[in-house]
Amino acid sequence: MDGVPNVTRADAAAAVRNPLAFIAARWTPDPRTVRRAALVALIMSVVIVVTGGAVRLTGSGLGCPTWPKCTDHSLTNTSEMGVHGAIEFGNRMLTYVLCAAVGWAIIAARSQKPFRRSLTRLGWAQFWIVMGNAILGGIVVLVGLNPYTVAAHFLLSSALIAVATVMWQRTREGDAAPRPLVGRPVQQMVWVLTVVSVLLIAVGTVVTGAGPHAGDSSEVERMPVDWETVSKAHAVLAWIVVTLTFALWFVLKAVDAPKGPLSRTRDLFLVLLAQGVIGYVQYFTDLPEVLVGLHMLGSCLVWIGVLRVVLALRERAWEPAAGVPGPSAEATLSRA
Repeated sequence: MDGVPNVTRADAAAAVRNPLAFIAARWTPDPRTVRRAALVALIMSVVIVVTGGAVRLTGSGLGCPTWPKCTDHSLTNTSEMGVHGAIEFGNRMLTYVLCAAVGWAIIAARSQKPFRRSLTRLGWAQFWIVMGNAILGGIVVLVGLNPYTVAAHFLLSSALIAVATVMWQRTREGDAAPRPLVGRPVQQMVWVLTVVSVLLIAVGTVVTGAGPHAGDSSEVERMPVDWETVSKAHAVLAWIVVTLTFALWFVLKAVDAPKGPLSRTRDLFLVLLAQGVIGYVQYFTDLPEVLVGLHMLGSCLVWIGVLRVVLALRERAWEPAAGVPGPSAEATLSRA
């Protein structure tokens, strides 16, 4: 048949031995394809967090009471399990969608010319985090939604978002050594902001672990801490992050920093304001499920915003390989 390439036994053997190398030898994706693949992986890493929150907030955490099967006798949920089983099993199925998105990002990065090892490694890092979190998710079910394992599950998801964000950024810049765009005092200020943001997320998991939304309609163990106290500590950390972000924006303006860091800091500040409003409203309205879900989404967006500020403090020029032209100076400036 015309248009159908002949596949030899050697080709088939090569595809079996190293399918990524086989694809890369026959396909060169457009740079935009690589960027979009990395962005889809990032979006799915946020979606899986939000849908996982929906499982907990609807009391469906034990909708499938065992793992890796949904029940002892069925791989999937059954009609007798009701809506909780459907919600929990649906979230499990989204893990496969996430794996497909990460796999697509790995294939696109591996096939890019010239080959960028650092980019491919970031894709594989996402894959192994997803695998580890899938196993941890199974442990969460097997131990009856123990709040400490639930917290670890969320923190590992935050690590996935961090790696996905870095990969997305790296698809839009070169592999030259990073060149700082701001002075060391500003860099140190941003690292303090990052550390406090990590503490904010960690304390947020304690608020969740001690709060009323246990993830199941039955009696589930909660963290033995005073919920009011830890919530106030969480709010204090949030105000510190907001204050640092606001101060950072003024410092960047004062030192006439490039547009990139300024824009990323402004975006982070706006996300923080929206997240703060949601946080206080949910606190004073007895934690309605919808607002708690929005707060979880906001947590992901805040974390991405912080990482984008960190990554905006430096630039990496393109170093085209021999015979492979890199982006023009005009294109690089436009991207920045």
